[in-house]
Amino acid sequence: MVWQSLLHNWLRNRVQQAATRAAFDAVGQAESSPKGAPAEVDVALVAALGMELGGLVDRIPGLVTIQAAAFKAYYADWHGRGVLLVESGVGQQRAAQATTAVIEGHRPRWLISTGFAGGLSDDVKRHDVVVGNSVANLSGERLAIDMKLDPTGQPGLHVGRLLTVDRIIRTPAEKRSFAAQHEALAVDMESFAVAQACRRERTRFMAVRVISDAAQDELPRDVERLIERPTMAGKLGAAAGAIVRRPNSVKDFWKLKEQALVATDRLATFLLSMIEQLPHPPPPTTP
Repeated sequence: MVWQSLLHNWLRNRVQQAATRAAFDAVGQAESSPKGAPAEVDVALVAALGMELGGLVDRIPGLVTIQAAAFKAYYADWHGRGVLLVESGVGQQRAAQATTAVIEGHRPRWLISTGFAGGLSDDVKRHDVVVGNSVANLSGERLAIDMKLDPTGQPGLHVGRLLTVDRIIRTPAEKRSFAAQHEALAVDMESFAVAQACRRERTRFMAVRVISDAAQDELPRDVERLIERPTMAGKLGAAAGAIVRRPNSVKDFWKLKEQALVATDRLATFLLSMIEQLPHPPPPTTP
């Protein structure tokens, strides 16, 4: 598998620690944590949008939909491990709130910030996967991730810095400017906040993003309005308004939808391969 060769060296020094770790602490549900999910979650994945999790939802059987106070989640026992998919909403604040609630309520052994990202480097193509070895924000803060992987020989896979911003970066000129300023491969709107929450709560963190638009791609102006709407009714209203103002936007939205479907499928393939290679939780100790 693609992920197996990459994870081998990184995980080797952690298997012994994982094997001797005691059973998960019994923790109660946090007020805003998803109702119905068990306290013991092995891997939690936090994404802003349902579309970003769509490939995983389609491929993981037996998912149970859970509605929390501020976000939506899906839970399943997949290949002997508890997997929680969390749809946090767009932006750092929502991502941080969802991450904190999941950690407090379920103490996942691994938490992954995932979803779509915009490419900043010309070497990163649409539908490539970027695994973060650090995350940064526009203030210049940087958080390192213990992810020393070598993507050599793995086409379409990159390891490098992810930049988190508070708005969609639409134009090639903006993308290249951010790449030069922050030495980042890709840009998203959540990963830095998720990493901060994980560091505060002492939870293992990874960031895995699929490129939805490359550095050379320019996104339509209407996309920002569409994504910022928190409800489906709002998104439909924004789309309708865009079509009234600019009838050709129908073609733009259709093209973006097709690209998103390919991206979420590519992301799901990579994530499932990766999750399968993570160490399983140790069996409960008998008194």
